[in-house]
Amino acid sequence: MRVPILRFPILRLPRPRLAPPRPFRLLALALASLALSASCTGTGAEGEAEGRQGKLRVLTTTGIVGDLARQVAGEHASVESLMSTGVDPHLYKASESDVRRLAGADLILYNGLHLEGKMSDVLVKMARSRPVAAVSDSLPREELREPPEFLGQYDPHVWFDIRMWSDCLDPVVRELSALDPEHAADFQANAEAYRQQLLDLDRWVEERVQEIPEDQRVLVTAHDAFGYFGRRYGVEVVGLQGISTLSEAGLRDVERVVSLVVDRGVPAIFVESSVPRRSIEAVQAAVRDRGHDVEVGGTLYSDSMGPEGSPEGTYVGMVRTNVETLVGALR
Repeated sequence: MRVPILRFPILRLPRPRLAPPRPFRLLALALASLALSASCTGTGAEGEAEGRQGKLRVLTTTGIVGDLARQVAGEHASVESLMSTGVDPHLYKASESDVRRLAGADLILYNGLHLEGKMSDVLVKMARSRPVAAVSDSLPREELREPPEFLGQYDPHVWFDIRMWSDCLDPVVRELSALDPEHAADFQANAEAYRQQLLDLDRWVEERVQEIPEDQRVLVTAHDAFGYFGRRYGVEVVGLQGISTLSEAGLRDVERVVSLVVDRGVPAIFVESSVPRRSIEAVQAAVRDRGHDVEVGGTLYSDSMGPEGSPEGTYVGMVRTNVETLVGALR
């Protein structure tokens, strides 16, 4: 008697579908591969000199920091910036191509004080293989603003106090001189010449602001970027948003600013080049609903300079343009 062979059906389970890699995974992989490449080519003095073969390659986060570095480096370095005109550094995220550019730099300079908040991880990783420095590191912490609404952190917009910004030259000189000691004297001389230019600019701003009647020295803008400017030059600054633009202004913020504009008879409010103008236009409309009128006095450059080649495309030109706009609208 033959025993029948039992045959069971073969169960075929579906093959698992792998989820496509997320953007941040791609960025992490790019960082890892670039770091490995940097370690293989060498990051010591010989490796830097061999890879550079000429001018230093300096990469900065913002154009404002880039202008500072360019003034110090002179002809001895090529300076580029990641963020173009009109870009908000509070919201900026580094792309994969940005990471490649950072990895190819001899020196990375950034503002610091959490201005480039979303780039922090990338900057920390880059610091493992090349010099990375914040230009604000040299500033005494007791001189920094600590707005209560900014989560216990410092106000990063230090460039609007021109004297403080002149002190940010020192880290740039230090880092460039460490990489290129042969031209250290040139870096120092360039910095001192530019420092004098900034001190002259500081005196000019003081004189121009005095042309505004004291009771009209009220600067209303989209976000609180001008706190250092107000403290240094005697201007009351009112921002619709706080220090950062990460969160949008709410109805309470609009109501607060509208009440101030109406009660104080503020003649003009200002939009910013790197912040959408709709929030300031909402304030203007609400003021008119109350039977008052307020003009948009113009566009101020806050977290970004003007286009390259324009008068406001340098730090000095940006400050002068802002002050002329402010005085013209409030005087």
